Amino acid sequence: MLKTRFLLGLFLIVGAFASCKKDSYNAEEQAKKDDVLIADFIAKNSIVAVKHSSGLYYQTLTPAANGENNFSGSTNVTVTYEGKLLDGTSFDKGTNVSFPLGNLIQGWQIGIPLVKRGGRIRLFVPSTLAYGNSSPGAGIPENAVLDFTIDLISAQ
Repeated sequence: MLKTRFLLGLFLIVGAFASCKKDSYNAEEQAKKDDVLIADFIAKNSIVAVKHSSGLYYQTLTPAANGENNFSGSTNVTVTYEGKLLDGTSFDKGTNVSFPLGNLIQGWQIGIPLVKRGGRIRLFVPSTLAYGNSSPGAGIPENAVLDFTIDLISAQ
C-alpha cells in the first residue's frame, strides 16, 4: 500500500513537471524571437525579402511568366526543394515530388501560393509556422527557423 502511494505520488510529480515544460512555451514570444533571427539573417546576407502578414518571409527568385494561383488545401503541388537551417545545414531535399498542399507545414501552405507554376521561391519559415517547439526528427531541432528554396513545377 505504501509502495503504491509512493509510486502514485511520483507519477503526479513527474506529470506536473512535464506539463510545466509544455505550458512554458509561448508561441507569440517564440514568433518574436524567430522574427529577429530571420530579419538578422536576411540583413547579414543582403537578401531582399518580403514579410508576409503571417510572419513568413519570402523572396521570389524566379517569377513565372504564366500560371494561375488557384490553390486550395486539396491542391496537389509538385515541387523540387531544399530545406536548410539558418546555419546552412541541409536537412531535406526532394526532386519532382508531389504533396497535397493541405498536408504541409503552415509555412508552405502560405508560401507556395505566392509563386506561380514554373517559379522559384525562397521561404524563411518561423518555427511557429513549421514544427513549433517539437522536433520532427533528426536534423531539425525544436524552435527551428527553416529556409526553403522551392521550385513549383505544377499545382492541380
